[in-house]
Amino acid sequence: MRENRFDTGLSSKLGTNSMNAMVYDTYGTSEVLRFEQVAIPVPRENEVLIEVHATSVNSWDWDLLRGKPFINRIGAIRQPRYRILGADVAGRVIAAGSSAKRFKPGDEVFGDLSGCGWGGFAEYVCARENVLTPKPAAINFVQAAAIPQAAVLALQGLRDTGGLKSGQTVLINGAGGGVGTFAIQYAKLHGAEVTGVDSSEKLDMLHELGADHVLDYTKEDFTARGQQYDLILDVVGNRSVLALKRALKNGGRYVMIGGPMSRILQNLLWAPFISWLEKKKIMLLIHKPNDGDQKVWKELIESGQVSPVIDRQYPFSEAAQALRDIGEGRLKGKAVVSLKMKM
Repeated sequence: MRENRFDTGLSSKLGTNSMNAMVYDTYGTSEVLRFEQVAIPVPRENEVLIEVHATSVNSWDWDLLRGKPFINRIGAIRQPRYRILGADVAGRVIAAGSSAKRFKPGDEVFGDLSGCGWGGFAEYVCARENVLTPKPAAINFVQAAAIPQAAVLALQGLRDTGGLKSGQTVLINGAGGGVGTFAIQYAKLHGAEVTGVDSSEKLDMLHELGADHVLDYTKEDFTARGQQYDLILDVVGNRSVLALKRALKNGGRYVMIGGPMSRILQNLLWAPFISWLEKKKIMLLIHKPNDGDQKVWKELIESGQVSPVIDRQYPFSEAAQALRDIGEGRLKGKAVVSLKMKM
């Protein structure tokens, strides 16, 4: 956990040595969250201090809040590792550590803090320079905050692990969430024929994003239709690996991004046998946040080729509700908490 430390020079510049943050000290649902005044962190040598303008909500935040699956409690059995959630942030640099050279005060940035301490649900947060990307001038802070984790997962799942190629048939399971809405746009941009799977209220949106075919998972099991795909990107993990392999073509790839731990373990167990017997690859994506992949999305968004899908923008006072909504699967695309929105 980051030490709450501050220096007199920084507090003098900001006019205060404390900030408002949404914190939690025990695992649970949104009811364990509360607002508290905490010390403004001071950047280490390779870090910058960011005034947070917006932070988006991810399913990983919800998992950490609940401490589920149990892997999220490794090294933090009794109490959470991070008191302040929030990985995706967009804001303005306020101060820089002595070794930080990429950014200076006043620069507008966005990035994924999941590898360097989280902390986005606060007025200020520190981050390593190498996880930050200059904010595109063409978009606002709310749009920028929607990008980092979901967009990079979509990119790494399709391009890197999935080996996406033009002309392939691609199915995205859980296509109506943050990762899925980015994935549809990226797959279509690269010449794929895309099928999106989600609930009925999200299907029109999937068509609008470019999906060629849509399926309501409550009415139809995509693994039992007799249709096979070159690549399946799975955000929810609600089908067994033995069913999934039926929906893959020979040489096809299944990439799991999210889902219950039982499904993840099952996939890891069966993957070598399915690959050997049927020449179908079953893979689990290991998220690697980085500035390079964020730059890919920055360029795509600046050129107008893709855009973040934001279902709802919440004021900071309703950040707990944003977490509750994503936990209940209500959202189309992303939910973003704006710290600058008028209450």
